[in-house]
Amino acid sequence: MNLTRFSGAPQYFPDEHFLMSCVRLQGREAGPAESLWVGVSTIEPGGYTSMDASPLEKHYMVLEGEVCVRTNEGEVTMGRFDSCRLAPGEARALHNRTERPAMLLLAMPLSRPEAR
Repeated sequence: MNLTRFSGAPQYFPDEHFLMSCVRLQGREAGPAESLWVGVSTIEPGGYTSMDASPLEKHYMVLEGEVCVRTNEGEVTMGRFDSCRLAPGEARALHNRTERPAMLLLAMPLSRPEAR
């Protein structure tokens, strides 16, 4: 078992993330993982990411607060325990438009799945 206490989770600094703090809970520098890594982003009021796409799928779940997720198809506001999946290559922007911090759980693969 690999235990990561939230208070000791390693911080990481993704590009184009503003007024956000990000920690890894499992995988990468947080410990061994075979297929995915899990992290939490705290988005301060007014915090956001640029519109960007990843070659890997992403899964988000709001733990606290509200987070607006914008894609090329439109925009939704997710509340506590709402979740979404973004397909590989699907551009997204995140934004906290409230006056309270929001916490967002992120799970994504360590690498692209092999072609079959």
